[in-house]
Amino acid sequence: MRNAIAVALVLVAFGGGRADAKLHTETVEYKDGDATLEGYLAYDDAGPAKRPGIVVVHDWFGLSADTRHRADMLAQLGYVAFAADIYGKGVRPTMATAGAEAGKWKQDRTAMRGRARAALAQLSSNPRVDKARLAAIGYCFGGTVALELARSGAPLVATVTFHGGLDTPKPADAANIKGRVLALHGADDPYVPAAQVADFEKEMRDAKVDWQLVAYGGAVHAFSVKAAGADSSKGAAYNERADRRSWLAMQQLFTEAFATK
Repeated sequence: MRNAIAVALVLVAFGGGRADAKLHTETVEYKDGDATLEGYLAYDDAGPAKRPGIVVVHDWFGLSADTRHRADMLAQLGYVAFAADIYGKGVRPTMATAGAEAGKWKQDRTAMRGRARAALAQLSSNPRVDKARLAAIGYCFGGTVALELARSGAPLVATVTFHGGLDTPKPADAANIKGRVLALHGADDPYVPAAQVADFEKEMRDAKVDWQLVAYGGAVHAFSVKAAGADSSKGAAYNERADRRSWLAMQQLFTEAFATK
């Protein structure tokens, strides 16, 4: 019996959800200025009237099935999750074009922050969301976006990046961060080298942010993406342990951050 209970707890923690969960999901059009964006909303119909809201930011392929799945997992944990669309409605690049699309936004952090703020505003407008308990998470490119949203001074109590880029052209803006920051990093990630990690740590220290960085041994870039395959020599590969442990670390942070509001 004890083993069965333990297995059930792990399934809930890693997105298995509650047995009584009644997920509501929908595609949502919203705006950033004149641009039309297409996000994805997920929440549990059986949940309380007000609950924490979490923006989920996609990787460099745009809002995909993987991003929607993460939003569903968060909804199963009792949150209102809104998967942002940074690129714009219908812009879903391929492997050949994703780098250029993501690079365009990395070169214009003001525009990147604007798109992220538009998603946060859309989430905050939902009557189920407790506006005092907002957070953002992001994957790869989306991790960079989530951090820039926090650096913009957005009212986030927590920001989590999964194998995301940690660099910024304006490190002094970390002084604007209002909540906790958790960077979940592949210790062997060639795309986020040691120098970038060191700069991020200095940025957080200088701004006196409540921050953590967890480095997963043996993990490279995209460690939470099953489609990345298992060959870590390519620099990007799935790592089940890092995926599972990072998701649990995020939940621990949320439990702490949301409880204090």
